[in-house]
Amino acid sequence: MSTCSRRGFLKTAALLAAATAIPSGLAAAGKDRRGSMKLKDQNVKVDDSYDVIVAGGGPAGCAAATAAAREGNRVLLIESTGNLGGLGTSGMVPAWCPFTDGEKIIYRGLAERVFREAKKGVPHEPADKFDWVTINPEYLIGVYDRMVSESGADILFFSRVAAVEMDSNDTVDALIVANKGGLTAYKAPVFIDATGDGDICAWAGADYLKGDSEGVLQKSTLCFSVANVDTKAYLEGPELHSGHNPDSASARAFRTGRYPLLDTHCCHNLVGPGVVQFNANHIEIKDTTDPRQLSDAMRLGRQTADQHLEMLKEYRPDAFRDAFVVKTAIIPGIRDSRRIVGDYLFTGDDWRARRTFDDEIGRNCYFIDIHKSGVPHVHYNRGESHGIPYRCLTPKGLRNVLTAGRCISTDDEAYGSLRVMPPCLVTGEAAGIAAFLATTSGDKDIHGVDVTDLRRRLKAHGQYFV
Repeated sequence: MSTCSRRGFLKTAALLAAATAIPSGLAAAGKDRRGSMKLKDQNVKVDDSYDVIVAGGGPAGCAAATAAAREGNRVLLIESTGNLGGLGTSGMVPAWCPFTDGEKIIYRGLAERVFREAKKGVPHEPADKFDWVTINPEYLIGVYDRMVSESGADILFFSRVAAVEMDSNDTVDALIVANKGGLTAYKAPVFIDATGDGDICAWAGADYLKGDSEGVLQKSTLCFSVANVDTKAYLEGPELHSGHNPDSASARAFRTGRYPLLDTHCCHNLVGPGVVQFNANHIEIKDTTDPRQLSDAMRLGRQTADQHLEMLKEYRPDAFRDAFVVKTAIIPGIRDSRRIVGDYLFTGDDWRARRTFDDEIGRNCYFIDIHKSGVPHVHYNRGESHGIPYRCLTPKGLRNVLTAGRCISTDDEAYGSLRVMPPCLVTGEAAGIAAFLATTSGDKDIHGVDVTDLRRRLKAHGQYFV
């Protein structure tokens, strides 16, 4: 398994170069041969009014910002799009991964709060259903808006972290944020990287892993929704996913070879009357941190959605004859990216051993779900789960940056389980409380956080662990 190290940072005199060149970490990977340029006389505003700054407004970032603000920090949450929620909203993932181990809810605290509030947006789902519950993305946006705002955290939309300013080799001084107001350097004692791709940590010089031992990444998906579906025919007709029906529409269409953009992956949920949302088909992206490849993937994903509907009109005309694609996601469903190397690397062996840790900050029971051809899923039995160590959230070599969400420290196998939204909410809440504890300590070192106090506070807010 290869490890990448990305030392180096952008000094203030050349900060705007981030807008015209790939950051040093990506350029060093040999993916881009373009040079950079220094732009003279750039006035960069400075804002040092916050205790904790969270980059990324997905589930992990929302939970982190809420938890830190709830504890008493002044918090800024920076999000590149115009709404919170990440893949559950902008990414249009149609269902929550299971919230139970088959016997009880595993993901508690803020995770359970978000989940139960989101369920109100899908009243057609049974009250006692807790696994694979449909997501109404627009309703979920409001859930996150209210939760983060009511905590007292500030939210900055349409803002992207463009560079990292270092105070020393192990301490981030500021995040350089680009938006309609120009460039601003946001300084804080502690930062939380909830970008999904580990951008902050990688640009600050942390080591990271990506893909398997050969660098191969899981495949991605662009989700979409289809409207004007005959709801009765859809619900009463045969299952569309080949995993539940070997003779499904997707399986039969794939065998013909007439729909070259499609495969047999076809998860789907009824969001509301006449509207079905799909997490279907795969897009291969060799490097999910390459903006050119991401741009190509978005265009291909939209073409795939159109072709998928064309297939449904042929194979399930009873339900989809008059349907149309009403929306494609505004961000791709990335399943694989950087994993920041932390003080502990959680492995597939840890997952199989159902391991418990002295510093665990939550539990996880999701199966090992790796989207690569020929890789089987591995499941737990009822009632089984594993602990998530706090040390997976503490990047080696960085003293004031925490990770939360899918970029925490795991190997490629365990990543297939921990990358999904419920555990991301759990690690986000833990990172937020840990950030608060670090800001109130003398040295502001996230590695020195009192884990006993962290766990006590998480328990007080309802989190579940051993």
